[in-house]
Amino acid sequence: MHQYARYFERFRLLAQSRPLSELLPADMLNQFRQEVENEPQQPIQAGHQQLKMERGDLEIEREVRARIDNFHLEIFQRTQTETTKRWTYEQEIKRPYFHVTELDEAQLINWRRYLDFEEVEGDNARVQFLYERCLVTAAFYDEFWLRYARWTSAQENKEEEVRNIYQRACMLYVPMSRPAIRLQYAYFEEMQGKPDMGKDILEAVRMILPGYVEGIVALANLTRRQDGIDAAIKVYTDIVNDPQTDTYTKGALTAEWARLVWKIKGNVEEARQIFQKNNHWYLDSRYFWINWLQFEMEQVTTPETEAAQLLKIRQVHTDIRRRARLPLSTIKDLTHLYMKYLQERGGKEAMKEYLTLDREVNGPFSVQTVNKIKLAEDGKEATTNRRMLLENGHPGVEVDEAAIRRGENPYAKYFQAQGENPAPNGQPPLRLGA
Repeated sequence: MHQYARYFERFRLLAQSRPLSELLPADMLNQFRQEVENEPQQPIQAGHQQLKMERGDLEIEREVRARIDNFHLEIFQRTQTETTKRWTYEQEIKRPYFHVTELDEAQLINWRRYLDFEEVEGDNARVQFLYERCLVTAAFYDEFWLRYARWTSAQENKEEEVRNIYQRACMLYVPMSRPAIRLQYAYFEEMQGKPDMGKDILEAVRMILPGYVEGIVALANLTRRQDGIDAAIKVYTDIVNDPQTDTYTKGALTAEWARLVWKIKGNVEEARQIFQKNNHWYLDSRYFWINWLQFEMEQVTTPETEAAQLLKIRQVHTDIRRRARLPLSTIKDLTHLYMKYLQERGGKEAMKEYLTLDREVNGPFSVQTVNKIKLAEDGKEATTNRRMLLENGHPGVEVDEAAIRRGENPYAKYFQAQGENPAPNGQPPLRLGA
């Protein structure tokens, strides 16, 4: 791109020796020639008389060449101006070709900014050309395909062009590990009056990514829009009942099934029954428990029903802390949500429960009763307390003063746990099995 000035200078030198017919299209050349011939000739003063001279062919050609050179010079100057405006972005393009390796973040940022600039300039042909250049380099990145499709869809009568963009992305370039653009393609076909095509796209995604929850939810929602809520529920139940579906996906889809019954069908009790009857299957499903707690917390209450609803929420939260097998960070976040609920909608005794939970989730582990009970094999807090005394990353030492007075070695248990046999009288330990 930076060589254009050198090429132009060489062109100007070459143009001086080339026929006029090679320098411009015939119609423009005829236009320039007519303009020169139609210009009034300046009279020449000869004594007291003014003589009007006719132009010769050489003079006409010379003036036409001058006009052609000015015409090309104007093009060069416009090119120079536009190039200067884009040079900041062009010089940052380090890889203008396709490669399977990822682009670094600086390259992606540069392409985003370059596209922003060109779109503001407003020349649609230039914008389209830049998108195509960008996709040579970033063909694996669905964000640029999505951006291209969205920009094209904003132009009038470009439906086929948008479809072509989606098809190129989904069928050739974007890997299935980035399925979002395929969902967008399905929505586009539904918008174009082809819901069956949209369903086929989403079914194809599910065949390759059976655990992709967002794709299944999109399929259920499309089915609901086209065929009604019962058909959408059937999508969820068929997949949940499929033995090939993994537990995580089942838990998430069960939560979405309950949400559909609650939000669209308007049956709160039926949705609650779905959560209650299935929770024992999904003790490891974060998606399931988060949605159940949010479901109970978002129910509309009155002063008369607030206390009863609080009991339901408390029961779900208790199950999360005592029964569910979720990461401690997730349990802590959900407990904070429940604590906020107690602050905003709790009764007179709410702060007692609030501070108890605050101690349990924000206090040191030594006062986290529920967590210590869950860690104990026999479900007793005292068992975990003993483990804390004996283990802290590796077995520790429980000091018994009476045993020390009897002459027993307080480190014997430690060395035995490490596979060593403690020697008497402070001698170095003997390795067991050596």
